Amino acid sequence: MTAVDVLTFGESLVSLRTAGPLAVGGALTMHLAGAESNVAIGLARLGHRTAWVGRVSGDELGEYVLRQLRAEGVRVDGVTTDPARPAGLMFLERRTADVTRVRYHRAGSAGSALSVEDVRTPVAEGARVLHLTGITPALSDSAREATTWAAEVASRSGTLVCLDVNYRARLWTREAARAALTPLAAHASLVIASADELDLVDEPGADESTVAARLLARGVRTVLVKLGVDGARAHTREGVRHVAAVPVTAVDTVGAGDAFSAGYLSGHLDGLDLDGRLHRAVTVGAFAVAGHGDWEGLPRRDELSLLDGHETGSTIR
Repeated sequence: MTAVDVLTFGESLVSLRTAGPLAVGGALTMHLAGAESNVAIGLARLGHRTAWVGRVSGDELGEYVLRQLRAEGVRVDGVTTDPARPAGLMFLERRTADVTRVRYHRAGSAGSALSVEDVRTPVAEGARVLHLTGITPALSDSAREATTWAAEVASRSGTLVCLDVNYRARLWTREAARAALTPLAAHASLVIASADELDLVDEPGADESTVAARLLARGVRTVLVKLGVDGARAHTREGVRHVAAVPVTAVDTVGAGDAFSAGYLSGHLDGLDLDGRLHRAVTVGAFAVAGHGDWEGLPRRDELSLLDGHETGSTIR
């Protein structure tokens, strides 16, 4: 596998979605899910060379994951097929119009067995950006070791390391997450978190300004804080920038943070200034919440301007 713009790794899940409560049954539809693969797809749709690495089951579900990624232009040359372990599953129920619940079945999955050996060659082959999330180190001891190893090696080689905290309470406690992610952030040039996740790379209860200042002092170049409907803030050594969210009708917020990360990294790869990167980040995030699915509604490059000055219910003829 030759060098790519963005390399990311983790667990891609088979997501089974229902429009109502799981307990009463009903039709389930199958989708690809996973924070890292969402970002890889988002970047590929914007024209960047991306690769996803991980372990998949040696059955039809593993093949489904690979087919979906290949169809979206994401390279999967470095993926390991594990015939002894099952695919990770995610059940997603739309409990009410405003509340979506997620159930995981990923203990002992192929993806959770990720190890340093699985990522050694792809990391060595290089990338402009290594994108990591706080989900992968929560999966297992070997996955945590792989994440730390990759961050250290990539950072030393001059690769921009991006860490999206992406805390999952169903996978580990905040204390366990903080113990793993605080040292991991020391290798990152870019740290992304929602406001309630920031203290997971610092001390418990530390406020946004304090955490950002400490991260910048440790060598992080940019701290991005996702604010949902209020947009986002970027902390750099030059100061703080805020960008408003792009107003859209939200129908599904799953995957919005991953879309934001993909948009920001796309702007970085294209050499945009901070304002340009932030604008692209909130634009891609808006596409995500305005459509159903983790990544299905993400834009192609020629669609980025579709939301500029649009009105609700607009039809483009």
